[in-house]
Amino acid sequence: MESCLPPVSLLISHRQRLAALRVVCSPPSVNPATARLHTSFPSLLVHRAPDSSRAITRGLSSVYFPLHWKSPRPVPPIRNHLPIDAVAHRTIPFTLGLSKMPMINSHLVFPTPILPPQSLMDSTYSALKKRVRETLLAEWASLFPTPGYYLHPPALHPRPFMGLGKFVAGRIHQMRAGKSYLAAHPTWRSPDADTSCPRCGLEPETFEHAILSCPSRQHSRSRLLHGVTDVGPEAPLWSSLPLLKRLATFISVTSTGFPPTMFPPTTPPSSPPFSLSPPRVPPPVFRVFSLAEV
Repeated sequence: MESCLPPVSLLISHRQRLAALRVVCSPPSVNPATARLHTSFPSLLVHRAPDSSRAITRGLSSVYFPLHWKSPRPVPPIRNHLPIDAVAHRTIPFTLGLSKMPMINSHLVFPTPILPPQSLMDSTYSALKKRVRETLLAEWASLFPTPGYYLHPPALHPRPFMGLGKFVAGRIHQMRAGKSYLAAHPTWRSPDADTSCPRCGLEPETFEHAILSCPSRQHSRSRLLHGVTDVGPEAPLWSSLPLLKRLATFISVTSTGFPPTMFPPTTPPSSPPFSLSPPRVPPPVFRVFSLAEV
């Protein structure tokens, strides 16, 4: 989930749907695949390839017939239609009653026909792609549900904190996923270990405790975490670059989530480590020598 990569089986279907969407939304006079779709296809242009119904079907079964746009594929599948028909039918669940499919790259059509405004077709095409992405996320959540301790929804784009640097981003990934070096996060090495915070011992060392409420980190928190009040899945922190930079600085200064053998955590001093006033220098001591000593 934290890698923002869906399972391969779902990713393949997603890519196929996007490819089919590009085919059905291309000008048939420009894209030969679109020009071979069935005549029932709701295109804004009526152009069809001259070999779409006769020459291209040579060698197929004698029971071949073009697949109507609104007809489902036969079950069990029989090769009685062109492969492009089956590809185009992948987009039917996302059209939601569109009378005509939008057209991308309409400027390539010459002479320019009378078409809806390009801005309207672009927005419709973007809406169709959004439905395809939402379907992928829904299938991801239902077929490959996340563990109960992981509260963040699936995503297809890298998280904003991935630009903070490899080491700090890795610490945030682990703590968000509940698989970090914090005492309350279960690991494969010590599943039954003590979960109390090793710094304060007051409560389990969860991600929220380590960042927002651990008393031993209060000094650094008051200086570095201005505006960070929540680390939950819907917190403004995860979409605000300034807040993420403050979190990264806080994690680096306090060694929160670091491996125990690397940069052991230290409690910040209660008073400043140095004084702004100059140090007091003792006055010089002069010794008087006698003539005998000289």
